[in-house]
Amino acid sequence: MVLSVLEMRHLRTLAALRATGSLVRAAQLLNLTQSALSHQIKLLEDHFGAALFERKSVPPQFSHAGLRLLELADAALPLVEAAERDLARLSSGKSGQLRIVVECHTCFDWLMPAMDAFRQRWPEVELDIVSGFHADPIALVLQGRAEVAIVSERDPAETVDYHALFRFEIVALLANGHALTRHSHLAAEHFADQTLITYPVPDEMLDIVRQVLQPAGVQPAQRRTTELTIAMLQLVASGRGIAALPLWAVQGYLERGYVSARPIRTTGSARLTGELHLACSAATSGQSWLADFVHSTRHSCFTSLPEIELL
Repeated sequence: MVLSVLEMRHLRTLAALRATGSLVRAAQLLNLTQSALSHQIKLLEDHFGAALFERKSVPPQFSHAGLRLLELADAALPLVEAAERDLARLSSGKSGQLRIVVECHTCFDWLMPAMDAFRQRWPEVELDIVSGFHADPIALVLQGRAEVAIVSERDPAETVDYHALFRFEIVALLANGHALTRHSHLAAEHFADQTLITYPVPDEMLDIVRQVLQPAGVQPAQRRTTELTIAMLQLVASGRGIAALPLWAVQGYLERGYVSARPIRTTGSARLTGELHLACSAATSGQSWLADFVHSTRHSCFTSLPEIELL
């Protein structure tokens, strides 16, 4: 009898490698070290006597053996995941309600696809977004008006559970040919004589203000606000001011040359980054479908948004 070393974790590894396009990002997605992931692949290659993909190609080009295992992964993994969800339904009940409130104007770019994927996996859970922008979304969770809040910071004083999503770089957006594009990066002093364009939210919710300008005691010459990301980019492109937005939210505009971007340095010389977390009550946190929502959202974002890091 021939015994196989093949396990579900190996299929998940190959699926992650295909989804992310690199060993480094596949390891991040699976919360493994790159060494552990490489060891899994080497074990399979030694067992089957064939390379699974071309090491020097980016993204990896899978061999016939690798493609056959991916075919197995595509067939087996959905069945296993569906069975796990069915067992969770039997143990904790089928129905539920998931109302989501956000404090991030750009969240909808990734939240809607994540919700669509979750809806297919848990059709019995009533899924909705609380309309409007909310400066204090956790208050709605505590009041029972929402089950989940997407927030940028963990507040240990709040009586909620936090589930980490991802970290992302925030870049300065400039008109093409703007004088500041001659710099390799921007620091607080570069904003002093500029018009800063932001969303209409309190300063404590703006990473550029909280992490860069306030610690340096810098005030932009003027401030301007708009609700829409595309309106902000149009103002930037026409030379009406500069903005600071997540790299993943503006990557498409940068690739088309609509505006220019520069990294922003904090007072500690680190690149400016932001984070997103999911906050919910302990009761909601205990729901099996909530764990699946967090997992599928992290996976969806990591494989579709450029340059993010899982927390």
